[in-house]
Amino acid sequence: MSNASELKKFNKKTRIMTFLVENLFMVCAFVSVLAVAIITFFIFYSGLPGMIEIGIFDFIFGTDWSPVYADGGFGILPMILGSIYATAGAIIIGVPVGLFTAVMLSRIAPKWLSRIMRPAIELLAGIPSVVYGFFGLMVIVPFVQKFFSLPMGQSLFSAILILSLMILPTVITISITSINSVPREYTEASLALGATKIETIFKVEIPAAKSGILSGVILGIGRAIGETMAVIMVAGNSPYMPTGLFSSFRTLTGNIAIEMGYASGLHRSALFATGVILFVFIMILNLVLMAITRKGGAVRE
Repeated sequence: MSNASELKKFNKKTRIMTFLVENLFMVCAFVSVLAVAIITFFIFYSGLPGMIEIGIFDFIFGTDWSPVYADGGFGILPMILGSIYATAGAIIIGVPVGLFTAVMLSRIAPKWLSRIMRPAIELLAGIPSVVYGFFGLMVIVPFVQKFFSLPMGQSLFSAILILSLMILPTVITISITSINSVPREYTEASLALGATKIETIFKVEIPAAKSGILSGVILGIGRAIGETMAVIMVAGNSPYMPTGLFSSFRTLTGNIAIEMGYASGLHRSALFATGVILFVFIMILNLVLMAITRKGGAVRE
């Protein structure tokens, strides 16, 4: 009789705990969704009126950004192109380096070396952006200035180098996880058919892990396009069209961070509208990531 009573009490406690945990998870999920909804509403509510007043076409495709003058313009095309150029350059440099590093650590390097390098690479992800910016300002900028005999080293090229370094932890970590998740049968079958180890890596394992690798690349793009402090410190922050690798430029995030402190009226609304454009870019990246992840899951099934 006592056993039945104890079992009944245990089942009751289990049901209560399950109910509490399920509702706790539901509340956490609701708070997360609510936070995103509030941020989205605030950005669009603050930015869209200014964008409409300026003119959507003039705002996105205008090349003159001089809001401090009475007849100044509010065109953010130079900042859009600056963000795209810096991100594209970082991907061109950072993705191959990150992928080859991931291949080396997961398939080629001895275990003792991998155990040393992986924590060091993961540590890079925890370094604050301002530290990267300080490193770029004190090391990369003087190097670019001296090596290319430039009047100043703060340029698009310097920003590309620092962003390439910043996206490496994301690309490497996710690529290692994706390569390690490839079924061992694929590797053994390839080797059994006479393929070399390198051929197996690049013709079997990497194609099989491409969904996860592309996810890492897209997350790296998100990190690069959303970076602010490090880029401000090495970019020169000129609000004009970037004319080359060694020209001063400004990104969307840098434009907001530099001018929000003293902006007011239409100027402030235009900065929020810049945030709307950046928000749209990030949403597109997230949708692409979801599509890739869903496609990769369907292929594996």
